[in-house]
Amino acid sequence: SQVLDTKDVQVFQVTINGQDAQFAFGEKHSFKGTPLEITFPKELRRGQEAIVEISFESSPKSSALQWFTPEQTSGKKHPFLFSQCQ
Repeated sequence: SQVLDTKDVQVFQVTINGQDAQFAFGEKHSFKGTPLEITFPKELRRGQEAIVEISFESSPKSSALQWFTPEQTSGKKHPFLFSQCQ
């Protein structure tokens, strides 16, 4: 499994390499946010690449998630989402 940091987001679905993965939120912490634990649908081999897709919705309280517009990125073509909750 893998644990990610979240803050005030709603998660609808998680897939890993195209397969549905189970996920659950842990206990909410006042300033650290809420851990999101993702259980892989099958065990990965060492060095195997995994593509994790998370369908989610943020809220105005989601201060940990920030976007760069395409113009703010080095490639200038795509927006970039990043998290400050490390």
